[in-house]
Amino acid sequence: MSPQLLFMQALNGLQYGILLFLLAAGLTLVFGIMSFINLAHGALYMMGAYFAAATFHQTNSFTLAIFAGLAGAMVLGVVLDRCGFARLYPRAHLDQVLATFGLMLFSNEAVRMIWGAAPVFMSLPDALSNVVMIFGTPYPLYRLLIILAGLLVALGLYWLIERTRVGMLIRAGASNRTMVAALGVNIGWLNTFVFALGAGLAGLAGALVGPILSVQPGMGDSILIMTLVVIVIGGIGSIRGAFLGALVVGLVDTLGRTVVPALLAKSLAQGLASTLGAAISSLAVYVLMVVVLALKPEGLFPVRKR
Repeated sequence: MSPQLLFMQALNGLQYGILLFLLAAGLTLVFGIMSFINLAHGALYMMGAYFAAATFHQTNSFTLAIFAGLAGAMVLGVVLDRCGFARLYPRAHLDQVLATFGLMLFSNEAVRMIWGAAPVFMSLPDALSNVVMIFGTPYPLYRLLIILAGLLVALGLYWLIERTRVGMLIRAGASNRTMVAALGVNIGWLNTFVFALGAGLAGLAGALVGPILSVQPGMGDSILIMTLVVIVIGGIGSIRGAFLGALVVGLVDTLGRTVVPALLAKSLAQGLASTLGAAISSLAVYVLMVVVLALKPEGLFPVRKR
């Protein structure tokens, strides 16, 4: 395996990790602050991708498409929170799992009825279709922009949570909701803001991935599982854990699918090495999660005690 290929796969793993972070950040905020298990988070990712694709085909504007994916998912998050999820917050986790799982199934069927079962594709503008040279390695410009966008979002979330009054209320609400409510803060609208923020990040991830993957029903189901793995590894309720855990998972998953088959090919037949390597690499992330849970059940980067 050439160093150039290894470096390119590392960049792909970083880009995948950034997308996982956009999903995991919102999900871990909602669970850490409201103790709400939202299995419909993948559906918000899917809806963001469809909102972006529909806007792109209507306007032929990539910028408007990304904004539509973000804003549409945020509006949908507010509607879901005020019209149903708010009543589930005090309920048992089993009730939350069943309700949000049902919504996930409903969302998959709804997009089939509205947009059809066939995949929807988004094309990149010519300006974003180029490649750039990074240490002598050609790399798609758009994937690099996804990495940069994710880093900007991470900095924005850090500023929001750590440096603003809203962030102070969010942290306080996570520690003692009753006391915050007694001080006159409207916990209901604070929850709505957090849920809408998480939904918007999921929609942004869906909009960004539209030109890379096909937009299709059920696209949020598989990535939701990986997002939950990120949260467990990083630490529930921790934005820092979501960011670093997503990068770890993205790199392990992507590099594993490249390195493991290459190592096995040195001692096994090519066909067997490819089959066995794919099976082993697909388990690598879950093995990592088991090891983390065994050694550090609170996650690698848990919420800092204040």
